[in-house]
Amino acid sequence: MSDSELKQRLAAILAADVAGYSRLMAADERATVAALDAARAVFRKQIESSQGRVIDMAGDSVLAVFETATGAVSAALSIQKEINLSGEKSPADRRMRFRIGVHLGDVIEKADGTIYGDGVNIAARLEGLAEPGGITVSESVYTAVRGKVSAGFQDRGDQQVKNIAHPVRAFAVRTEGNAAAKPSPSAGEIDLSLPDKPSIAVLPFTNMSGDPEQEYFTDGVTEDIITELARFHSLFVIARNSSFTYKGKAIDVRTVSKELGVRYVLEGSIRRAANRIRVTAQLIDASTGNHIWAEKYDRVLEDIFAVQEEVTQAIVAAIAPHIETSEAERSHRYRPGDMSAYEIAMRAWSAAQVAFNAADRTARDEAIRIAREALAIDPRCSAALRTIAYAQWQHLYFNTAASVEEACHDGISAATRAIAIDNRDHIAYARKGILLFQLGQHAEGLADMRRAHELNPNDAFALAGLGFLEAMSGDARKGIECTTKALRLSPRDPARALFLNLQGWAYYSARDFAKAAESAQRSIDEAPRMPSPNLCLVVSLVGLAEIDSARAALRLLRELAPEFVEMRLGGKWMITSPEARHRSTTFLRIAAGLEDPGAADALR
Repeated sequence: MSDSELKQRLAAILAADVAGYSRLMAADERATVAALDAARAVFRKQIESSQGRVIDMAGDSVLAVFETATGAVSAALSIQKEINLSGEKSPADRRMRFRIGVHLGDVIEKADGTIYGDGVNIAARLEGLAEPGGITVSESVYTAVRGKVSAGFQDRGDQQVKNIAHPVRAFAVRTEGNAAAKPSPSAGEIDLSLPDKPSIAVLPFTNMSGDPEQEYFTDGVTEDIITELARFHSLFVIARNSSFTYKGKAIDVRTVSKELGVRYVLEGSIRRAANRIRVTAQLIDASTGNHIWAEKYDRVLEDIFAVQEEVTQAIVAAIAPHIETSEAERSHRYRPGDMSAYEIAMRAWSAAQVAFNAADRTARDEAIRIAREALAIDPRCSAALRTIAYAQWQHLYFNTAASVEEACHDGISAATRAIAIDNRDHIAYARKGILLFQLGQHAEGLADMRRAHELNPNDAFALAGLGFLEAMSGDARKGIECTTKALRLSPRDPARALFLNLQGWAYYSARDFAKAAESAQRSIDEAPRMPSPNLCLVVSLVGLAEIDSARAALRLLRELAPEFVEMRLGGKWMITSPEARHRSTTFLRIAAGLEDPGAADALR
């Protein structure tokens, strides 16, 4: 084909498809085809009346091109309005709803009118980001039509979409300028818009062994993962019966996302050879196609049920924190005025994590301030309450509270309110437990932390926290066991530096100063400005009689968190045993040059 037969130009591209098309076809093929034909007529009429041209209507999709972005958005608004109105005549579970994406960009146009290029691909990706019955546009479209159409726009931030090199800034189109409005389902109709917390579907794992008898093991792993993920009350998990409708089918995760109304999809496979088994799993953000996490597990099959339990625990413990991290990162892409209470709470949680690593008073106050913004929108936002409890505990732990009494009351009150909202909220129990323990209510705090682990044994964060409190209560063996298991369950956890720190303190409690120093140093290597492992390193080095190294480590710690050091020099530790507190204070005073190194000999 000669260059003269190809033309590059700027155009507005509209891409659309049917939400839940496979489900509709499976339920009633004839009625779905009739509804699709009627919808196509609406598309053609509105596109042509807005100076657009239909390029293709293959399957359940529509592709059209317009001379102007205003024409494309006007057509999209009219299409959705007309189709939604006509759908009210149909049974609730048979209504056809389209997703529409619009982009303004360069296209390559052939002589026969077909178009190609990134402009077309971006429009298709935007369509995938739209809600059923909704419209999503790119920033170029938003800039071109702002003030020219009767609609509002909600900034959804930069989206990394499949096969597009650079992030795409997306805007959801809202009629009547209401950025918070979502289409309300009629009676009997399922609302498949994304819930206000992370949502996930676990697809049936694929049996790659070629042995039908292994199917029960493969299905068992899938079912166990679904059951155990449901323990995380901060997640919306699709039930087993819905997930298993995809068994044995080659399904695009984007299709699963649309048909089940979820953002994240977990898929995997299992292969057995002789007495060994390999399980692979990957977590995908279906809105972008990005892989968030992937891992493989090789095990020897001695007890098949024990292997099933071990693999399930490892997968669940690994993916939950990655979802949380992804949600926190997503919240930073939104403008504050467009954010839901949950999104604001995730931004607060992100700030609280930064505050712990840096021991920074200002960052902690900022996390609490942001969390209160979320509560102003939704007083029952548990994620915000848990963040307040965590940040106020940090104030107490690092000795940065403006008022100790206020920090105590505010933190415990927030955790208690979260438990009142959901008495199986294991994270809230963990937050309350560590606060009570910090305040000297050791038995009550340890009981709440044990309750957190009991409610969700797969949460590596709660397990590591339990290990720390067990060690500080004098059970060093239990502390080492819990913190080591947390690291084993989630070896790539975003909180890995914290887990290593807590493991260090467990070893220190056992007077295994060499291993304590090793874990503390590994924690510091990953999070250099986190005060707690630096302190663990100082006292462990004194325990090893490496006084010069301990003094050098203390100089660095004083620069990081002077108030934290002074509190410990004064004898305030999260340790229940008076003898253990005395040993820790003495070791620190030796590193500070306040006591003779010989004082450590009887305490090692």
